Amino acid sequence: MSAQPVSQRRREWCPGVRRPMATGDGLLVRLHPFAGRLTADQARLIAAAAREHGNSYLDITARGNLQIRGVSDETYPELLAILDREGLTEPEGDGPNRLVAVSPLAGHDPRDRFDALVLAKAIESAGAALEGLPAKFFVAVDGGGSMPLDAIGADLHLVAGEDGTVAFSVPSSGALLGIGAASLSDAPDAARTILAGFAEMKRGGRTEARRLRDLQPHLVQELVAPAALEPVAAMPRRSAAPRAGAIAITGGHAVLLALPFGRCGTEQLVQVAQWSERFGTGEIRLSFTRGILLPGIADEHLSTLLAEASHAGFITDANDSRLSLIACPGKPDCASALTPAPADALRLAGACGDLLAQGANLHVSGCPKGCAHPGKADLTLVGRDDGRYDVVPHGSTRDVSSLHLSIDEIMTRLLPAKTSADLRRAFPERTR
Repeated sequence: MSAQPVSQRRREWCPGVRRPMATGDGLLVRLHPFAGRLTADQARLIAAAAREHGNSYLDITARGNLQIRGVSDETYPELLAILDREGLTEPEGDGPNRLVAVSPLAGHDPRDRFDALVLAKAIESAGAALEGLPAKFFVAVDGGGSMPLDAIGADLHLVAGEDGTVAFSVPSSGALLGIGAASLSDAPDAARTILAGFAEMKRGGRTEARRLRDLQPHLVQELVAPAALEPVAAMPRRSAAPRAGAIAITGGHAVLLALPFGRCGTEQLVQVAQWSERFGTGEIRLSFTRGILLPGIADEHLSTLLAEASHAGFITDANDSRLSLIACPGKPDCASALTPAPADALRLAGACGDLLAQGANLHVSGCPKGCAHPGKADLTLVGRDDGRYDVVPHGSTRDVSSLHLSIDEIMTRLLPAKTSADLRRAFPERTR
């Protein structure tokens, strides 16, 4: 077991258990369980550790990871020892803490065209020995089912095609660009070829890009060529992933419990562990929607679970307007944040309830990193060091805006907005 000395910790990276990150409320310790899966016993252990060695708050991230917050330099060594004994630490080294992300429904979704967990394990194994992959680099493996991973922000996307192949795509200009297809049996080798090529480019100093989305197009083509991919067919448009409530799966239901801004208390996590054993399979899955999914819920237990979860502070209604609000921990919890993002998001919710009820998405980010939501939103606000926000209509935190407003000015513009057309008029697109 090894951990990074406190003196060598820094911000602006991808933290883990061995590599915590100093932030506004102490050290942030991020767990990366494979496929976001935990047993009920593991969840209880994590909750107890967060209560004893942190500040009793946990965050579920936009990649389906779990963060323990408020850890001190004094309590960290014991926390590390506990998590290491339970096999909850990431691999040694500076590479990705977890290379592959899948839908929390993987293995249960009747709409999946292949077992995403099997392919994910093959790619995770194939990429484990590669040196030079940046810590934030990751691959999305999407079986084509009920929870698309299009907006998760992965470097490489593998999606089940209708013809039995696996379609490969990379992020480009805020969308996904198809680069080819492979058979299911050839997909792990093709993915490894692309990953190895990128790692070699990094080691050889041929690019400073840390993500494939930042790689020059001709270098992307160079990576893809050795993978010998076949032409890719146009992918059908899929509905967005459900964000809360019951989801039909093989043999019953899964229940997706949403959390406002992904924040979870230790008592809530203990309660989820109890529900998983009482109503389900004893398994818990962390979701990229920043919620918790319980699979294997029988019909006769569904209404009881939903009622108890709602009473415990979880969002169980897919139409709840709070699901249209996205915010990071913000200032002062995060040392990178320049504004109190959750508090400002709640203030704005009072000014745009009609818009949120119609499904418009509002993303409030305390800084340009955009940790809570890597993709676009109907309205994205990016915290500035002067306390105002860069306003990005129909964009992401990576877009540059020439419109800079205070939270009060933003609220004034939102108050009369009732429709998406009103939103466009309130914030004309002035990005560049």
